[in-house]
Amino acid sequence: MTRLAVGDLAPDFTLPTADGGSLTLSDLRGKHVVVYFYPAAMTPGCTTQACDFRDSLEALRAKGYGVVGVSPDPVSKLAKFVEQDGLTFPLVSDVDKQVLTTWGAYGEKNVYGKTVTGVIRSTVVVDPEGKVELAQYSVKATGHVAKLRRELGID
Repeated sequence: MTRLAVGDLAPDFTLPTADGGSLTLSDLRGKHVVVYFYPAAMTPGCTTQACDFRDSLEALRAKGYGVVGVSPDPVSKLAKFVEQDGLTFPLVSDVDKQVLTTWGAYGEKNVYGKTVTGVIRSTVVVDPEGKVELAQYSVKATGHVAKLRRELGID
């Protein structure tokens, strides 16, 4: 499995969004974008992480960062997730897991001592030129956003 590293060009993608539109990563050039990958909408860990991003969004935006969440969930489930938790940033659907795989966020992982294949909770920060500024794999759902903010120097 290939993982992205600092300095790599972030692979572009166009994916459907929870609101019925689509999002193309390269359309967001000119600002920093936090692209985070999570296994499943409306599960405890993923809800905690999404709500942490929601609650930090104002501080992130103030420093020029946008946020995009990516999961293999269908658009209909993402729409429910947005509504249920009042999420205020784009969630995109990668049902065929092509983007997840390309970005190194899908593959073998260890869950409770067993090796399984699935979404690897990951966060990649893309700089305004479209290059990887930070890449973190196998992150924890709880506390990750606070840690990310510290690493990015965002109060």
